[in-house]
Amino acid sequence: MRTRAVLISLVAASAVLGPAGSAQAATGDVVVFSTEVQPLDVYRDPSGCQRLPTVAHVLNNQTDGPVRIYGNPFCVGPSVVVQPGHGTHVPGGAGSFSA
Repeated sequence: MRTRAVLISLVAASAVLGPAGSAQAATGDVVVFSTEVQPLDVYRDPSGCQRLPTVAHVLNNQTDGPVRIYGNPFCVGPSVVVQPGHGTHVPGGAGSFSA
């Protein structure tokens, strides 16, 4: 029960405060590759929390700031930081990113 209360508090605080570093929008593109038969998804000057496509496979950060990758659609919890000019494999299904 105590663990549940802590989890609820963390989610509520994240909803109020938002993801860290979201005060200033990134300039540039975040490009997501899903499959060979789909066009690339391009997020121009992304800001806030962006849900990744269901079959996303690789994210390339072409912005001027770091991008955080999350394993859920809400941009909360543990994340992986992708620095400008770098890329990473991303979780399929319900992942998200914030810039």
